[in-house]
Amino acid sequence: MFSTVEEAIEDLKTGKLIIVTDDEDRENEGDLVGLADLADADMVNFMATHGRGLICMPIDAERAARLDLAPMVGRTTDPLGTAFTVSVDHQSSTTGISAFERAATINALMDDRSTADEFIRPGHLFPLVAKPGGVLVRPGHTEAAVDLARLAGHRPGSVICEIMEEDGTMARLPSLRNTAEKHGLKMLTIRQLIEYRRMHDPLVTREAEAALPTEFGSFRAIGYTERLTGREHIALVMGDIEAAEPVPVRIHSECMTGDVFGSRRCDCGPQLHEALRQISHAGRGILLYMRQEGRGIGLMNKLKAYSLQEAGLDTVEANERLGFPDDLRNYAPAAGILHDLGIDSIILMTNNPRKIAALESAGIRIAGRAPIETGRCPENERYMKTKAEKLGHLLHI
Repeated sequence: MFSTVEEAIEDLKTGKLIIVTDDEDRENEGDLVGLADLADADMVNFMATHGRGLICMPIDAERAARLDLAPMVGRTTDPLGTAFTVSVDHQSSTTGISAFERAATINALMDDRSTADEFIRPGHLFPLVAKPGGVLVRPGHTEAAVDLARLAGHRPGSVICEIMEEDGTMARLPSLRNTAEKHGLKMLTIRQLIEYRRMHDPLVTREAEAALPTEFGSFRAIGYTERLTGREHIALVMGDIEAAEPVPVRIHSECMTGDVFGSRRCDCGPQLHEALRQISHAGRGILLYMRQEGRGIGLMNKLKAYSLQEAGLDTVEANERLGFPDDLRNYAPAAGILHDLGIDSIILMTNNPRKIAALESAGIRIAGRAPIETGRCPENERYMKTKAEKLGHLLHI
């Protein structure tokens, strides 16, 4: 029923459309996908006629920024986080809605010579911004479409349209299969693309490995470089991680103030040491030390957030005052490291349900959760309460 990723890419290269489906527990939909580089009025008209959904244009963040394609809303309430920008028409358009004019808008958006002032806002073409890292970070049609364009050797941009039935309901399998057979279209799942990228286009590269004796026992230290950002991460591995039982894993985000200097403003340092103790006691396990300081905002911004906290804000309010989300961390590279280590099922040492959800979406099975509550003190009481009440951490407050 489904083609291979390679077969789908070859069809895209010739200007053909393909159908990409996602999981039943997500949108459970199929989208028509074509390369934006090769878009024409026939492609747009086919999508409007046989797809019937909203015609959108997934692009990368760099192109969106260069063309000043700002988010459609300041704060999205879409549960799937689809990153719509303001809609546009090219300045040559009349109404902008015809297949010919929408194709012209697509072509102009993909033209590296185009400038932001060449587009009318709002319009009839809906750009979407894919997350860096693609389907390995977010398993959505937006990311899949941009990944496929890049894998096909084209610039990162595609055209997509949801497939609806004639009665207006969303098309599901096997109806999508019938559509594919009727029009001679290859069909692919996002899960296939994720597996393909893990094998051929991973987020991290293994760089070095060495023994690391510590006060908690002897580990193998394995160094990784994140391909998109150049960030360097480390996996500390103890014992037999290839056994059938799920592996105890702690994913610890860097905290220089807590881990190195013993800051009592947070519980990071005590959590790091407690995780190493628990792994040592079990005789097996993995600690991933991820270089994403300050919940992803960096060391200098974390210090600025500390200053705002001293003025009365809590940790979430301070991040938002600085223009950041409450938590900017990305766990896809951590999942990539676990996949490289051959791990797909873990006992996760965490109090953070967002971490669980992020790893599961990246293909890691969470067989169990081991709480890691430690490091409470008067100086971090408000911080701990904020983590529980605003960030959803599972703490006994």
